[in-house]
Amino acid sequence: MKIAIMAGDGIGPEVVAQAVKVLRHVLPQAETEEAPVGLAGIETRGVPLPDETLALAKRADAILFGAVGGPDEASLPREQRPGTGLLKLRKELTLFANFRPAFMFPELIGASTLKPEIVDGLDLVILRELNGDIYFGEPRGIETGPSGERYGINTMRYTESEVERIAHAAFQAARRRRGKVCSVDKANVLETMQLWREVMTRVGREYPDVELSHLFIDAAAMTLMRAPKQFDVIVTGNMFGDILSDAAAMLTGSIGMLPSASLGLDRKGLYEPVHGSAPDIAGQDIANPLAAILSFAMLLRESLGLEDKAQEVESAVRSVLAGGYRTADIYQPGTHRVGTEEMGDAVVQALQARRAA
Repeated sequence: MKIAIMAGDGIGPEVVAQAVKVLRHVLPQAETEEAPVGLAGIETRGVPLPDETLALAKRADAILFGAVGGPDEASLPREQRPGTGLLKLRKELTLFANFRPAFMFPELIGASTLKPEIVDGLDLVILRELNGDIYFGEPRGIETGPSGERYGINTMRYTESEVERIAHAAFQAARRRRGKVCSVDKANVLETMQLWREVMTRVGREYPDVELSHLFIDAAAMTLMRAPKQFDVIVTGNMFGDILSDAAAMLTGSIGMLPSASLGLDRKGLYEPVHGSAPDIAGQDIANPLAAILSFAMLLRESLGLEDKAQEVESAVRSVLAGGYRTADIYQPGTHRVGTEEMGDAVVQALQARRAA
């Protein structure tokens, strides 16, 4: 098996280094190869997704990804921005389904800003379509009108086939969970979302064992904060999914805890923590590596089919949290505050202890 390592920018290299520690322990036989992406790609090859990085991604069985972006990226031309590299990577590999689980570790209930009874037992998945919507629709850009005034334009666009394939992914995921899909749209004002709802409803008839409901994006955001445990699988478009998944991360106490998997029609996937590059804390050994480590657990499960090893990694993370280890973002009085590297070491030690028992 070949795993591509793309640490990227900001805290990406720090947290991915800890996930790689776990990888070396769990899969000592795996072949790994590193490649630059984001600002690292620009620095080495002048583009956020160098050709050799894309070639490696296509050869690999799976990709362990960190984060891209930096404090001055807004001043760069759009094609030179780090995030453009990640968007192109998803598009080139047809990674259209982004699974972002949001679940509550019992040890972290006190770290959430919501009342314990709201988040205790939280376990949902946000499934975000990745290859369409306003992020990729054409026309787009900044133009100058006849009056000399500039205007910006972005196009929200989905084809029926794009909605159909994410719909099937949602219903199939729900069959493996609690059998409920909530499709989130804005069909009351957007024709694109009217088509989205029509297709979701049609595909839903093929899954009579799965309950389908619909919510407008504003109602979904409100319900996610008020009663999140009513959700099982939330499926939505690229832009709405981007927003909802980050909001859901805070239900769990920290965006530093949540992994994600971007999957296509085959087993290949890109696995990354949802927290982004956080350049303000980069290099300080305070970033939380658990989302990167849990992303590796998803890689084991989804791309390599190694369910037992995935559960082994997840159990080690639970053990470390039960032992009171906390990075700065989830620290509470009475727990043991550790840095990025020490948290990674603690997970490896928990793995070693489980095997020795």
